[in-house]
Amino acid sequence: MAEIVLFHHAQGLTPGVVGFADQLGAAGHVVHTPDLFDGRTFNSIDEGVGYARQVGFDEITERGVRAAEGLSGGIVYGGFSLGVLPAQKLAQTRPGARGALLLSACLPVSEFSAAWPGGVPVQVHAMEADPFFVEDIDAARALVSGAAEAELFLYTGEQHLFADGSLPSHDPGASALLTQRVIEFLDSVDSLNSLDAR
Repeated sequence: MAEIVLFHHAQGLTPGVVGFADQLGAAGHVVHTPDLFDGRTFNSIDEGVGYARQVGFDEITERGVRAAEGLSGGIVYGGFSLGVLPAQKLAQTRPGARGALLLSACLPVSEFSAAWPGGVPVQVHAMEADPFFVEDIDAARALVSGAAEAELFLYTGEQHLFADGSLPSHDPGASALLTQRVIEFLDSVDSLNSLDAR
């Protein structure tokens, strides 16, 4: 059993994000889904980004950091799009991180530390023609080339939030493959945890 904190995207803690977390939970993992928007959800990415800009991206990130304070250090940090901000910061700076899942976004490693931390495996997932992710692809490739345990998965299509089953942008095939890969990642983290405990 791996433990993961999963941060939502700019449209908020949607039923699709909760549903994705439920799938990870059904696979035997413990999943926390903090609400960084105080219960708000938005009908479009633009509306959600507008709210995040009003609150401040730094404040959204720090809300995620604060949400993780009550959790053990030995967990995986994951995020969808906007949620990558706190997920990546925590994975790079909080001691004991077990892994990172960066979905539909990736920041330059230099935003949070000089290098990706050793012993922290990471996966980046996105659609290859996603206009939002096109801006992040160089950062993702640099992360993968500079980290010992890093993978970049690109899916056919242009949808940004393709793994959220409650949104029109949902792509069932790509979402199912992403979910399978994420569960395999968490299973591998769980196996390493078990070896470390011996």
